[in-house]
Amino acid sequence: MNDMIIIQEAIRLANEGFSVTFPVKGWSMLPFIIGGRESVILQRPVSPRVGDVVLAWVEGNRYVVHRIIRIEDGQVTLMGDGNVAGTEHCAISDVKAIATHVVDAAGRKHDLYCSWRRWAAKVWFWLLPIRRYLLAIIRRWLKTNVKNR
Repeated sequence: MNDMIIIQEAIRLANEGFSVTFPVKGWSMLPFIIGGRESVILQRPVSPRVGDVVLAWVEGNRYVVHRIIRIEDGQVTLMGDGNVAGTEHCAISDVKAIATHVVDAAGRKHDLYCSWRRWAAKVWFWLLPIRRYLLAIIRRWLKTNVKNR
């Protein structure tokens, strides 16, 4: 089964009211979600807000799990926490699911919107000018940590 079919099925289930545990690929959401090791729990997007991590169909050609950084006139701007440049855009109707929790490699569930994570995400956004250096350190640590397990 290809990725597109899996994503569409996850969206269908979320829209029917189910919580869907969905694996995340890549490092575009570092340091808050580690692709390849962690998953997110997706639910129906009732009213997406700035700061939410969502599954969205962006620019008419792909799905991403990224954070909403702006909503203006029905248009959404997203950016991965692990990105240092570039944003994606979509209509609010293209936000297909909201991530409510992250599930770590040990299977433990963590609320993505507890007070410390909201605060940390805001600080992380303001660290964008130096994020490149912080991400380099985090990626090196993760590569070393994964090799030693």
